[in-house]
Amino acid sequence: MLDKVLRFFIIAVMAVAGAALMQPASPALTQFIGTEILKTHMGVLRMTFAGLLCILAGAAIGALVGSLTASYLISTLKRFSAWVETQLNKMPIHDVLAGVIGLSLGLILAALLGAAFSRIPIVGNYLPVVFAIVFGYLGIRITMTKREEIAEMFNFIPRFFKDVLKAREVRQEPVVIPAPESLPEAKKESAPLDEDKRYKLLDTSAIIDGRIADVIDSGFLEGTLLIPVFVLEELQRIADSADALKRVRGRRGLDILQKIRSEEKLPVEIDSRDFDDIAEVDSKLVRLGQLVGGKIVTNDYNLNKVSELRGVPVLNVNELANAVKPVVVPGESMRVTVVKDGKEQGQGVAYLDDGTMIVIEGGHRHLNQAIDVEVTSALQTAAGRMIFAKPRRYAKG
Repeated sequence: MLDKVLRFFIIAVMAVAGAALMQPASPALTQFIGTEILKTHMGVLRMTFAGLLCILAGAAIGALVGSLTASYLISTLKRFSAWVETQLNKMPIHDVLAGVIGLSLGLILAALLGAAFSRIPIVGNYLPVVFAIVFGYLGIRITMTKREEIAEMFNFIPRFFKDVLKAREVRQEPVVIPAPESLPEAKKESAPLDEDKRYKLLDTSAIIDGRIADVIDSGFLEGTLLIPVFVLEELQRIADSADALKRVRGRRGLDILQKIRSEEKLPVEIDSRDFDDIAEVDSKLVRLGQLVGGKIVTNDYNLNKVSELRGVPVLNVNELANAVKPVVVPGESMRVTVVKDGKEQGQGVAYLDDGTMIVIEGGHRHLNQAIDVEVTSALQTAAGRMIFAKPRRYAKG
């Protein structure tokens, strides 16, 4: 049905275009064919018989061209619409909205400038088209590039409504003045509640990393997982990012959370508390850890240090991974595959199954080969462990 409608409109447009192009040819027709009937005025139609013939001939030719090219034009239009739909599906919704808003603003500005410059001789009729193309493109690019800064400018609106709602809730809550003797008992009852749950607060970096799901599945982590709402919001922002790599990381984090909740190895709670006076997510996480008396699970080195300074215990996934790696001692032999060159001349680099890097002196000549090496030394760093080795025949010598 859609193809028939498109074919009809294509033929109609081509017929109108043919008639419009052939109409100016009527004076030439009457000049070459000096028949009086061609010069006869049609009265109601306000044209000569020659003009009518030219219009009809042009419409017939245009309709014929349209019917012959309709199939090609329809297939081209479908491919173009499919390409546009694919590109729009790849873009986050806030990018699409930013582009539409920028295009609208650009076209409005172009219309205003076009009307002002349209009276210029010769080029005045073409300037509005140029302005529409230039300012429409600039509007799209500027709003998509600066969308986060523009969004920040309007953040005061939801913040204002949030503050109003909080103030209304505070006014509606009844004021209860506890008896003095009941205060210590309340403190005693509230403290063991959080201690019994032994909250573990998941950081964004630990969720995206994904290894925490395997740690939970192995049973080495106990207590209650507490996922703050501001961590979920940050994951959503990453998943909706314009950067393809960030989108993949954000969606991976959401998938990891869904896996943790579905396997039910540990109870999971979503904490809706937010701290509007704190901008950074890491600082909010530390504040929440202080309130609930929990531990923060992360692999962020800076968050680790800040949490320790503020008295919040930290479970670092990287430190756990380094702790469970097998110990190697100088003189131990292993078989590895040299996968790339090292930083120093003649060195080769291999990796163990757990990702530990092995720097092999003289390993360049064995690139992409499996060889036996002998450990000469091991170095433990904050980023992990590094093993230095030599091929066995050189180590023996």
